[in-house]
Amino acid sequence: MKTSPPAVSVISMYTKFDDVYVRESKGRYTNLRWFFVWLTQAVFFGLPWLRWDERQAVLFDLGARKFFLFGLVLFPQDLIYLAVLLIICAYSLFLFTAVSGRVWCGFSCPQTVYTEIFMWIENKTEGSRSARMRMAKQGLKAEKLRKRSLKHMLWLTFAGWTGLSFVAYFIPAHSLLADIQAGQLASWQCFWIAFYGLATYLNAGFMREQICRYLCPYARFQGSMLDQDTLIVSYDQQRGEPRQDWSAKEKQSSARQGSCIDCSLCVQVCPTGIDIRNGLQHDCIGCAACIDACDSVMDKIQAPQGLVRFTTARALLNGEGSEAILRRIWRPRVVIYSVILGLIVSAFSYALFTRSDLRMNVMRDRRILSREVEGGAHENIYRLHLMSTAEQARDLRIAVTGLDGLQLQSTGKVHLEPTESRTLPVTLRLPANDQAAGNLQFEFVVYAINPEHQQEQVILREGASFHLPATQNEK
Repeated sequence: MKTSPPAVSVISMYTKFDDVYVRESKGRYTNLRWFFVWLTQAVFFGLPWLRWDERQAVLFDLGARKFFLFGLVLFPQDLIYLAVLLIICAYSLFLFTAVSGRVWCGFSCPQTVYTEIFMWIENKTEGSRSARMRMAKQGLKAEKLRKRSLKHMLWLTFAGWTGLSFVAYFIPAHSLLADIQAGQLASWQCFWIAFYGLATYLNAGFMREQICRYLCPYARFQGSMLDQDTLIVSYDQQRGEPRQDWSAKEKQSSARQGSCIDCSLCVQVCPTGIDIRNGLQHDCIGCAACIDACDSVMDKIQAPQGLVRFTTARALLNGEGSEAILRRIWRPRVVIYSVILGLIVSAFSYALFTRSDLRMNVMRDRRILSREVEGGAHENIYRLHLMSTAEQARDLRIAVTGLDGLQLQSTGKVHLEPTESRTLPVTLRLPANDQAAGNLQFEFVVYAINPEHQQEQVILREGASFHLPATQNEK
């Protein structure tokens, strides 16, 4: 007996939505979601306090234009690594979405994580879903004012600490706390703490599902990233329909009844307030709260779990189990994403861990291309920008090679402090000789000096050109 699917209501963007009162859920997916809440927040709040070689392990020092990531020191010139990292994140998102839908949204997205925390605070201060709904209909009473004041105080406290932790990634955490205690916070620090804290308070406390419905771009283009073999949260319509009135079960006829008892718990626990029985919707964040709720109901009525479950559209249509789903995971799209992601990660890792801890940019003085000095010699002026990512002081000597007679008009010795970046003016002189005019190629050579053994080691070579103008006779 074929059953017609339930009617799907068309919702306009301008339709007024009722307030969503989310019921607390329990189950394996809820536990997994809370595991990621604890994990992500432990990383976010803990990293600013983690030490690495007498400094903060993760620090983006904008004033000094240095970025510290554990043992890695990056300069603004290393933005290529950030670009590649963003590409890796994008391909990872494509891969995870192709395999398992919006698992990022449901378990690790900051909006989901903070909303989960704020809803937990709301549940502890104002009570269960039914209690909150009753309170919303009441007038301004002392008990309502007390509970809501406590809720907003806890929300603001958590949001403020979140803003403080965010700024601690750019200002050393210990210095930031010392400035707060001394009342010496800079205006820009106050602004960003308040801005990020207020954004957390508004997004997780008030906007919640509206962020997922209207502001999140991922919800809009996820449909193009899914296929018939992507794992999604789905309602088994063939098993669930027609829905039965469980309260009047004994009075029902012997006609076939579906497993769904229309208890609406799957809607009550949904953080975006949708009905999963209407099929996949862009509002669904894949948090699987409806699965936990439905499984608990199936247990109570002694029916098999899985009326709402993670499955694929193909498996749901053909009545297939998990083995068939697993066989189709490695399909062409997933293989291509995996290969591209593996190649990019390998190249990124190789470039990152084989990079030199000293770099030098050679820049010619633009004001004077070349000038003639006593004896007919010519001079060129350069600026050498040295960047050391080593976290130890080092002594260097700069020399030139590759052009006969070229002389460095200084000792060339440089002392660099840990992770120091310095620009040095350098003058090179080429005595009068029979060299042809033009741009003559040579190399700057950087030697590392070992003061204990009085030894030098070549650690860097950088090519450059010396401009020798034509003489009057050549003209």
